[in-house]
Amino acid sequence: MESRQFGRLGWNVSEVGYGMWGLAGWSGADDAETRHSLEKAVELGCNFFDTAYAYGEGHSETMLGALIKAHKSRKLRVATKIPPKNRTWPSQRGFALADVFPANYIREMTHKSLENLGLDHIDLQQCHVWEDAWAHDETWQRAIDDLKREGVIGGFGVSVNRWEPWNGMGAVLSGHVDSVQVIYNLFDQAPEDALFPLCREKNVAVIARVPFDEGTLTGTLNADTRWPDGDWRNGYFNPENLKASVERAEQLLKDIPPGMTMPELALRWILQNPDVTTIIPGMRKLRNVEANCGVSGRPALDPVLMQKMRSHRWDRVPTAWSQ
Repeated sequence: MESRQFGRLGWNVSEVGYGMWGLAGWSGADDAETRHSLEKAVELGCNFFDTAYAYGEGHSETMLGALIKAHKSRKLRVATKIPPKNRTWPSQRGFALADVFPANYIREMTHKSLENLGLDHIDLQQCHVWEDAWAHDETWQRAIDDLKREGVIGGFGVSVNRWEPWNGMGAVLSGHVDSVQVIYNLFDQAPEDALFPLCREKNVAVIARVPFDEGTLTGTLNADTRWPDGDWRNGYFNPENLKASVERAEQLLKDIPPGMTMPELALRWILQNPDVTTIIPGMRKLRNVEANCGVSGRPALDPVLMQKMRSHRWDRVPTAWSQ
């Protein structure tokens, strides 16, 4: 497993991290299977794990805490997120910071996450939604600075709303943000336009989330794909989005070199960008852990192929169902 420097915090983190959203909102989650997958990831050199309080209302954090305790001799980095107080994903224009991330709530939720994790320190605390209108508000800045000074957290970041990479640049410019978590994949290439260059300039780490576009870039979806009741993907992949997504994946399939899978190409394409610090695919099954971790250190993709992938850029705008 290759490692990269986590921005100005200077940590060495695995370029393939572990996204833990799959423990909540997605059907088919099995704790025993997840524990085996987490162990396999550690075995293969993964040391960056991204969770959130909202993933099972602390359940995901509890599982990660158990993993950390089982590997005390290894430096596994813990990243979690504070849910919006109004429990609205994504945030919306006009939301007041006092209703989403008031200072006392930031502290309260950080300590709840510490309790779930069974730790006295969180490497990276993040806001689970963000609005750049809040960027220069001193209330959240003081709360974060206090937690850092007390040694409760090591760094702070924001998770940028879907398809709004511009809506995090103010946070970076504030000087109080150590990382930005943003959707970046073969379709969602927009972060390259302005956000990535700014993060490079300010030495802010980039966590690339949703590398498979919620499943589209695995090549496994078709027009008849459905999930059990209650699965988050039923809303996201409504008929309109499912049709468009499958059509995009079918076009991409034509450009994949022989002997390479779509997921492999999706991850290698992201990792070829040096502005990306780590990617956090969700991977509950052992075979996915092995496949995803296995892309680290692979040879660079052919420049002609990289350029061809530019044609698959898909600029989208948030909708009522995109969350």
